Amino acid sequence: MSVDPRLSINQATIKYADLATALRVTADAGIQAIGLWREPVNEVGLPIAAKMLADSGLRFTTHCRGGFFTLPDGPARVAALDDNRRAIEETATLAAAGATGSTAILVLVAGGLPEGSRDLAGARERVRDAIGELAPDAAAAGVTLAIEPLHPMYVTDRAVVSTLGQALDIASDFAPSVVGATVDTFHVFWDPDVYTQIERAGREGRIATYQVCDWKTPLPADVLLGRHYPGDGVIDIASLTRAVEGTGYAGDIEVEIFNADVWAADPAHVVRRTAEAFGEAVSPHLSAALDSA
Repeated sequence: MSVDPRLSINQATIKYADLATALRVTADAGIQAIGLWREPVNEVGLPIAAKMLADSGLRFTTHCRGGFFTLPDGPARVAALDDNRRAIEETATLAAAGATGSTAILVLVAGGLPEGSRDLAGARERVRDAIGELAPDAAAAGVTLAIEPLHPMYVTDRAVVSTLGQALDIASDFAPSVVGATVDTFHVFWDPDVYTQIERAGREGRIATYQVCDWKTPLPADVLLGRHYPGDGVIDIASLTRAVEGTGYAGDIEVEIFNADVWAADPAHVVRRTAEAFGEAVSPHLSAALDSA
């Protein structure tokens, strides 16, 4: 099977695989890139993780995740910002260890409403303020902070940033090389303004990463786990992909799936199935070859 050179496996898709296994099955499937999560990296320690990544020969595409910025002022908010600074350091180290074409992108999930609050606008301003504190650290490390808008069903517990437009409004205070946006099909497909905002993101140079998976109903009881292989649901992945491509984005494209059945399957099978799904649902709509391919 020919594997699209722009496909990257986001490690969440094979959540229960440790770092060594994730790297091995991804490379063995002929996939050239991987996005990592902080927990598996920290399980082995950053220096060892960086060496493992370097030995794998894979490109590094994103680090997940930073963020959770909506806490009120106090020790917990200070601790969250300090943890994000560690995440920035991890991202830079892993990007340097990855194969040619690796990118230093830290995905940010904004955080939900603080307990007892109904002030969405105020919470978004705390996100803006936090990114303002972290932007100098990211710039110094050569890391792009990629704000990820999440579907509105997550607004209370995970992300008060629900639309690509909101993410871009926050990012506009900063240089595009320092703060950009994550475009994830699962989270943005419903937005009637999404194509206008994708065009805006491209015009402003702020598409840091493009992630794909699919949506179908009924959602599981845990709505976090409602993601599916590209092509298995109702999202118009073709149109979204063409829109992202139309901005000139020519980087890696991650598949990130949260799904209990997918997680329970053999990781080697999952990455092969992901490559097949990507080839059918995404590859036909790509007009630009990967710069490093």
